[in-house]
Amino acid sequence: MSSISRTGRPVTRSAGTMATPGRSGHPIRILLVDDHAVIRQALRMLLENQPELEVVADVENGREAVQAVEKLNPDVVLMDVVMPGLNGLEATRQIRRASPGTRVVMLSGFVDEDQLLEALRAGASGYIIKKSDVSELVLAIQTVHRGNSYFSSALSEGFDLAEVLYQSKRVDQRSGVDALTPREREVLQLIAEGFTNQGIANELFISVKTVEAHKSHIMSKLHARHRTDLIRYALRKNIVRLESVEEGERMLALGEDESAAS
Repeated sequence: MSSISRTGRPVTRSAGTMATPGRSGHPIRILLVDDHAVIRQALRMLLENQPELEVVADVENGREAVQAVEKLNPDVVLMDVVMPGLNGLEATRQIRRASPGTRVVMLSGFVDEDQLLEALRAGASGYIIKKSDVSELVLAIQTVHRGNSYFSSALSEGFDLAEVLYQSKRVDQRSGVDALTPREREVLQLIAEGFTNQGIANELFISVKTVEAHKSHIMSKLHARHRTDLIRYALRKNIVRLESVEEGERMLALGEDESAAS
């Protein structure tokens, strides 16, 4: 298996490396984040069989993850990428700002260069494919806990990992979602999930007028002409899943039908 050290130099590691406790001699404290309960339960069972690891909690979305980090201060967060409400990329940005000592390893179901680039820019220290075996997952946790970075070996098969790492550090290349503020990224996801302006205001505890201002800024920065453009962008960037968009559209249409009938 290969990983990249903090200095960016490739480091080759064996997936069979014996697990060791955290730097303090105490178990490495882990927070699990995934919107599928079955995956969380499976990860918890696998990791709790490792004496050097301790699962302190598991939550189902990015917003709960941010709150859990503030409360529990875990060493490592295993973070799903695409989740409703607040996705893993934005949750990672917020966690890294609030708790710089907490490391985040992204869990993804597939290899995607753009998603990896966004994860690195968000502050993730590792990126693991969900089909990886438990030995690689444990190694990834240990590696990022020591202050290094870890990436599934599958990532180097489809593209140049070193180039992606280089691009992630180029501020002048940032555009699109990277040009949005944290709040704008949250609003973008909720728009794509079918929330009305009032619904977004309720979800984020802000005024409708503020939501409208954020929406205007998002449209301008992403060069979008209408809401459909924002939805397509969010899907393309894996900010939301197609099923979340479809459910949002269904609920939005239902609300409009009820309003027309009243």
